[in-house]
Amino acid sequence: MRYPLYQINAFSDQPFGGNPACVVPLAAWLPDEVMLGIAQQNAVAETAFFILETTSVALRWFTPDIEIDLCGHGTLATAHCLLAHQKFTQQPIHFTTKSGSLYVSYHNGLYHLDFPTREGKEALLPTPIAQALSIPPKAVFKARDYLLVYDQQSDVEKLEINRSTFDQINLSPGGVIVTAPGEHHDFVSRFFTPQASILEDPVTGSAHCTLVPYWSKQLHKTSLHARQCSSRGGEIWCDYKGERVQISGKAKTFSEGSFSIEKINV
Repeated sequence: MRYPLYQINAFSDQPFGGNPACVVPLAAWLPDEVMLGIAQQNAVAETAFFILETTSVALRWFTPDIEIDLCGHGTLATAHCLLAHQKFTQQPIHFTTKSGSLYVSYHNGLYHLDFPTREGKEALLPTPIAQALSIPPKAVFKARDYLLVYDQQSDVEKLEINRSTFDQINLSPGGVIVTAPGEHHDFVSRFFTPQASILEDPVTGSAHCTLVPYWSKQLHKTSLHARQCSSRGGEIWCDYKGERVQISGKAKTFSEGSFSIEKINV
């Protein structure tokens, strides 16, 4: 059987920027092992699978390693796929996911994602993470992900990870956010996942569920402009709304095609 496949750069309008996600429309869920295999074959940070339902869109995300519970850039990419390639007109788009209902709308050239807040609490940093960092953080918080706060943007940009030490811990499905005040943005960040096929995620929408409440309170403002300063880079516009955060960004289709699976062995 043949399936359509779109590769979409989320949080960027550049052909080699943002975070690439693959999006696969389905009529019915494939076995989990097959969807994981497709994600491994695609070899990008996340592959999103969706099914159109009567009043909503069922959505799931797979990395090359596991199924995850929340993915910002995969959600943005799926919304772009629906509006740009599937002739979908309903707005806001209502996604049903393992993290509950998510809503995405599109206006003024941006996709606006309505996500749950995941506020971090002060925490101790596990030894493997602390020993893997080339620069120690000044503060540590924990929600789904660890949030490591630095004094300045250059610390985040220069930070190096000792992979062999870092991989001694499993944070599945979470990771490690590093962040600091930005030179030309309200804040900057990077995101790393130990024991993952892809160590650094180019742009991580779900990390902003934790970043936005932290920086909103630090900077005493609810509207924030952020940059994830990975090698590909991405721009994120954020609004803190208490129990929810709005994460906004651009998207660009890089490629579209299809693949076939003649026989599934699971």
